[in-house]
Amino acid sequence: MLSKNKIRFIRSLEMKKFRSESGCFLAEGNRLVGDILPLFECELLLARPSWLATQGDIRAGELIVAEGDDLERASLLKTPQDVLAVFRQREMYPDTENFRNELVIVLDGIQDPGNLGATVRIADWFGISNVVCSHDSADIYNPKTVQATMGAIARVTVSYADLPELLDKIGDDLPVYGTFLSGENIYRENLTENGLIVMGSEGNGISPAIEQRISHRLYIPSYPADAETVESLNVASATAIICSEFRRRIAARDYI
Repeated sequence: MLSKNKIRFIRSLEMKKFRSESGCFLAEGNRLVGDILPLFECELLLARPSWLATQGDIRAGELIVAEGDDLERASLLKTPQDVLAVFRQREMYPDTENFRNELVIVLDGIQDPGNLGATVRIADWFGISNVVCSHDSADIYNPKTVQATMGAIARVTVSYADLPELLDKIGDDLPVYGTFLSGENIYRENLTENGLIVMGSEGNGISPAIEQRISHRLYIPSYPADAETVESLNVASATAIICSEFRRRIAARDYI
């Protein structure tokens, strides 16, 4: 039975204060919950019988079969699907020893939950398994962020760190890329198979403290070069273009 207290707890996870106190987060949707279930500890799962019938053994601290309008009362979505679940959060510390042989996305002040989630989804698509965020970035466990990852949160490790300290620690050993209007055309620059790709906030770009630690300044040119276009790209769109070019170079070298 879904009690009023459980509904109150589930809905409280919309707020960071209660996510921090409980150490939990909320995920909703048939595919999203299915992707997260094998990799995160599930505290509570609420689902319609039709969804449960399609699953195998479900490991959850508490499993409740949804009756009537249970999902509508508990959900944060306008149109709830067949399942929602409360999961335990993971520890979010960057494992820098594993950064040296791979590409890592570093997010500097990305405050929009949807943009953060979309960027994690892009990282997953391009085989990038680590995303590091500044402490003033959006919370990866915000329900809007979780939803926007489309399940990528299950495969991409998202951690938070003091970025200047992080870059000082490993920046001398790795190239640190950043995008600037005054940067070099990304399509003409040498790109490595490993390194840190720093993406700045939607409104302010890369912060001054981080900018001075960038070793390779890149620019995504508009087309044609002399055309009047929008002032900038959405951070998730820019990340997708940059990751695609890095991966294209690797694929091209593999065929040489």
